[in-house]
Amino acid sequence: MAALRLIVGLGNPGTDYSRTRHNAGFWFLDALAESLGARFGVDGKLLAETAKADIGGQPVWLLKPTTFMNRSGQSVSSALRYYKIEPGECLVAHDELDLPTGAARLKFDGGHGGQNGLRDIIAALGHGKFHRLRLGIGHPGDKHEVTNWVLGRPGRDDESAIRDAVARSLQVLPQAVSGDLNGAMKLLHTPAGAARPSTGTRPAQ
Repeated sequence: MAALRLIVGLGNPGTDYSRTRHNAGFWFLDALAESLGARFGVDGKLLAETAKADIGGQPVWLLKPTTFMNRSGQSVSSALRYYKIEPGECLVAHDELDLPTGAARLKFDGGHGGQNGLRDIIAALGHGKFHRLRLGIGHPGDKHEVTNWVLGRPGRDDESAIRDAVARSLQVLPQAVSGDLNGAMKLLHTPAGAARPSTGTRPAQ
């Protein structure tokens, strides 16, 4: 597979949302930037905060849309065009209701699964052929509670589990960036990377 050249974190801007489950993608990108000593700056033309970093000798752009989640596609599609990067060279980190809290999974292509940021990116691109890092936030067990759940702040144990998932994902990122997504996937998905149980119950299947 192609090397990664753009890593996107999804979330909502502003301090009111910073610790919510929906901002797990931002948590990942902030942790990545901190680990690399990269500093974000606002780029108005891309509707995002951006930073440039070197991961394993590979130059990579980091991008946090400054739009709200459901308008993420405008920023991501603009960045791909501006930097002349193919969607297949892009990784999008996002919160995932369909994984237990603390799980982390890499995936290529597919639908949006109800995640509004992914929904808008897919609509903007016309397809879903980009990489995703799915950070599990669990499910409240009732579809009517989903909005409150994703926009709510996790308890201490669940927040710790999500941040552990971020840390495990960072460990395999150099391999993913080099283009060995399958190798990174195997490492991340091993039982050693098993998630902690969520405080949220799973919906009936």
